[in-house]
Amino acid sequence: MVLNPVISKLAGKLVVLASASPRRLEILSNAGLRFEVVPSWFKETLDKRLFKAPYEYAVETAKQKALEVARRMPFKHLKTPDIVIGADTIVTVDGMILEKPVDKEDAYRMLSSLSGKEHSVFTGVAIVLCHEKGNEEVDYQLIDFYEETKVKFAELSDKMLWEYINSGEPMDKAGGYGIQALGGMLVEYVNGDFLNVVGFPLNHFCKQLDLIYNRCTSSSDQERASVQMSHNSTPTTSILPQPAPSQPAESSRRPSSSAKHSPSYSPRPNSPSGNHAHQNSSLDSPVHKIKRKGSESEEDESSWTLVNSLSKHTDDANSVNATLPPMTSRGQATGLNLTEQEDSEPKKEDLQRIIDLMDGFKASKALFTASKMCVFDLLQSRPGLDAAQVAQEIKASVKGTECLLEACVSLGLLKSKERTCQKPVFENTDLAMRFLLSDGPYSLRGYILHCNDTVWPLFSHLQSAVREGVNQREKAFGKASTDMFQDTFYNSQDVKLRFMTAMHSIAKVTGKAVATAFDLSSFKTACDLGGCTGAMAYEFTKAHPGLSVTVFDLPAVVEMNDHFQPLHKNNRVSFVAGDFFEDELPKADLYILARILHDWPDEKVHILLSKIADACTPGCAVLVAETMLDGHTPYSALQSLNMLAQTEGVERTEGRYADLLRKHGFGDMRVVRTMNFLDAFIAIKM
Repeated sequence: MVLNPVISKLAGKLVVLASASPRRLEILSNAGLRFEVVPSWFKETLDKRLFKAPYEYAVETAKQKALEVARRMPFKHLKTPDIVIGADTIVTVDGMILEKPVDKEDAYRMLSSLSGKEHSVFTGVAIVLCHEKGNEEVDYQLIDFYEETKVKFAELSDKMLWEYINSGEPMDKAGGYGIQALGGMLVEYVNGDFLNVVGFPLNHFCKQLDLIYNRCTSSSDQERASVQMSHNSTPTTSILPQPAPSQPAESSRRPSSSAKHSPSYSPRPNSPSGNHAHQNSSLDSPVHKIKRKGSESEEDESSWTLVNSLSKHTDDANSVNATLPPMTSRGQATGLNLTEQEDSEPKKEDLQRIIDLMDGFKASKALFTASKMCVFDLLQSRPGLDAAQVAQEIKASVKGTECLLEACVSLGLLKSKERTCQKPVFENTDLAMRFLLSDGPYSLRGYILHCNDTVWPLFSHLQSAVREGVNQREKAFGKASTDMFQDTFYNSQDVKLRFMTAMHSIAKVTGKAVATAFDLSSFKTACDLGGCTGAMAYEFTKAHPGLSVTVFDLPAVVEMNDHFQPLHKNNRVSFVAGDFFEDELPKADLYILARILHDWPDEKVHILLSKIADACTPGCAVLVAETMLDGHTPYSALQSLNMLAQTEGVERTEGRYADLLRKHGFGDMRVVRTMNFLDAFIAIKM
C-alpha cells in the first residue's frame, strides 16, 4: 500500500483529523492510518468572491480548519498533536461554488444546475506539522495542496431529482450528492480520483506524506520541501506578508490542465531559486514559533504577522483563529501584546457562543415538551395546522402553544408558512420527520422522553452531584438507589417501558455504525450483554449474515421484548434471562457491551470482565460501544456529567478501557470513532 512506507514513521505520533466527516474518517481508517478526530470550530464563512479560483477557497478553508485545531488542542485538550489534517470539498459548475445544501429547495437548485453537465470537484487539504522543542516552544509547518476530479451527470428528470432529494442523502454532501451511495446513479462518468469526490484525495495525500517523511531526511530538507512544492498547483502555504484588508494575497498556485496536481521540486514564482528558497525566512518560512520564557510569556512580532497571514482571506470578526491565544507546548496561553485584547468590544461570535451555552437548557426543554405533547406526531398526521388548532389538539393554551411552536421553528424542528390574511400554519421539518416521530425508523422520541422524565430531574441537582460525587436519585425521586436498573425495572410497568424505549431508540440509531465498525466474519456466535430490546443484536445479524446473537438481560426486560420486535424477525437473535453479575454467561465467540460499562465503577467492571474472560477462549473478543472521553466532542464530556448524576459509573477514555481489558488478558485492541454517539472498541482474548 502507498501509505505503508510512512506508517512506521507515524508510530507513536498523535495524528488528528480536523473534520467530523464520516466519509473522510472511513477513507483514512481503511488506509490503515491511526488517528483521532477533533472537529474544527472554524466557521466556514470565507467570502468566495475574494478568491480568483475555486480551489483557492477550498485550500484556504482546509488551512483554517487545521490551524484552528492545531492551536486549540494544547489549550483545550492539554496535548499538542504531531500532525493535524484539514480538508474541505467543494463542487463547482458554471463558475459557482456549491457546498452543502441548506434545505430541499437548495438541494434541488444545486442538482438541477449539475444535470447533463460536467463539473469539477475540488478538495483542498492542509497538513500542519507541530514540532515541540525545548523551552516550551512549538514550531508549526503547513503543507497544503488540492485535487480536482471531473464528474459528468446524466440528464435528470424532476421526478428523479426529487426522489433522490427525498431520500435525505443530499443534505450533508457538497454539491448535494454522495457518489459513493445513491448519488452514484446520477453520474455518467468520473475523470480523476474517485475518493476525491467522496471527500478526500487519498492517493495525493499519501504521496505528500511520502514526500514529508521518506524524501526529507533532515529538518532543513523538510523545510525546503515544504517551501518548494509549488509547481503544478501543489505548494505548501508560502507564508506571505499580511495583505491589505478585503484583498486576498496572491496565490502561488497556478491552474493546471490536468485533473491531477502532483508535487515536484521547482522554485516558486517571484522567489529565489529552488536551491535557496528555504533561506528566505522572512517571507517563505513555513514555521511559526511560539516561546514562553520564565514567568512572562512572549511572542515574536513577526510570528504574529505570519499567523495572521495564514488568515488572509478571513475577516478577524469571522475567524475562530483570531479569538484563540497562541499556545505553548504545555497548553498554556501566551500573552499577546495587543491593546485590542483590553480595549475592543467582545467578538460577536464569542458572545453568541456564551449565549448559546447559557440558553442550551431552554432549547432542550422546548424539544422535550414538544415531544411529550406529541406536537411532531400531530403535525405529521395533519400538516398545516395553525397555533390555535394545535392548542386544541394537545389541550393547551393558545398563547403557550404559539410560544412553543415559534421556539421549535427557531430550532429548525418546525417550519411556518404565512397565509394571506390568516395566521401562520406549521409543518415538520425533515429533521423532525427523521428523528422525532414516534414511529420513525430512527426515532429518538423514546430517548427524548427519558431525558425529560429522568435525566432532567437528575441534572437539576448537578451541583450536588459535583460536590458529593454520587448520583442524585434520592434528591430527584425521593429514594436512594444502589442499583438503578433493579429499581427501574421493578418499579412500574410504565417506567420500565419508558426506559426500554429509550435504550431501543439509541440502539436503533447507533446500531449499524457499531455493527459495521469491524470485520466480524471470523465470529459465529455473539452474546449482547444487557442488550435490552435486541435492537443492537438485530443490526449485528443484518451486517454479518454468518453471526447469531444471544441477548442476555434481566428477566423483567426479557419478558417485555415482544413490544419491540421488528416486523421481519430472524431466528439468529435469541433472548436469555439472567443477571450478568450473578449468573453464568452464555458461551459465545464475541461479547458485546454496548453502553454497559459506563454504568458501573471500576470494581464492578472488573467483576464483569473477569466473568467474560473466564468464558472466553483465545481468539474470542469483547466489543465495547461507548462514548470515549478523548476530547473529540463536547457530547462525551457532557455524557460524563450525565453518568455522575444518574449512576455509580463514569465515562472513560480509550486508554482506560484498554487498561481494564488488558488486566483480564485481552490485547490486539482497535478503536473506531463512528461519529454516531458511540465509539467502537474491540479487544481479542490472548
